[in-house]
Amino acid sequence: MKSIIVPIDFSNQSELALKVAASLAKEHGAELLVLHMLELSPAIMGESGYISQEQVVHLIKIGEKRFAEFLDKPYLKDVKVTPVIKHYKVFSEVNEVAEKHKADLIVMGSHGADGLQEIFIGSNTERVVRTADIPVLVIKGDIKEFKPKTFVFASDFEEESLPALKKAKGMADLLKTKLHLVYINTPGDEFLSTEDANTKISKLLDAASMDVAVEIYNDYTVEKGVLNYSDQVSADLIGIPTHGRRGLSHFFMGSIGEDIANHSEAPVITFKI
Repeated sequence: MKSIIVPIDFSNQSELALKVAASLAKEHGAELLVLHMLELSPAIMGESGYISQEQVVHLIKIGEKRFAEFLDKPYLKDVKVTPVIKHYKVFSEVNEVAEKHKADLIVMGSHGADGLQEIFIGSNTERVVRTADIPVLVIKGDIKEFKPKTFVFASDFEEESLPALKKAKGMADLLKTKLHLVYINTPGDEFLSTEDANTKISKLLDAASMDVAVEIYNDYTVEKGVLNYSDQVSADLIGIPTHGRRGLSHFFMGSIGEDIANHSEAPVITFKI
């Protein structure tokens, strides 16, 4: 891991993400790219006539000063920190910064009414997840040292899930955490017999050249299955595949992925298919 991006907005949630990113940076000798998007719209940045250039410069200086103060943290000592300031919010720029610096991971804090609800729904995090080509780690609480021991990655084991599966395996190896792959078997039209499920799973594992055990977990819904299985194995990291700009994968269509992210007490990491 060479570089990690942390978008911040000076909130408590973004500082929790910054702490985790700093822990990862120290562990892997990575550079920390701390990104702040100033609350200046393209209209304000232009010569629109309703705000002077002097006022714009003043606002930028205030934002930069606050940014510098926010980064004055003891846990950032001995970490290579590169501040990146954008003058207005365009969430696709997070991915552009990632591409420019060849970043390996984006770390973001959860946002919502209580820090656990509505993390993805209509949030900045969702916008970043949908535009990011690299994994996005969503932090749910105060974690002093991010060293997950048990990583659950849920998949429907369709062929299109292969890239996300490989990325999840690579992340597990990097973090030196135990990877638990799980297929959630639910009642109704999607129900598979044990034999059919094993056949489907084996086909994708062969394509991925992976020799890893997969748990077939039965539950009433996919989200309940992911959360209940994660609780059963005491997971401290949960992985979800995404379709990038199209949002969550069809396996996690609608509220499923959002519910997993919203209700999980463990951090959630997304991998683009």
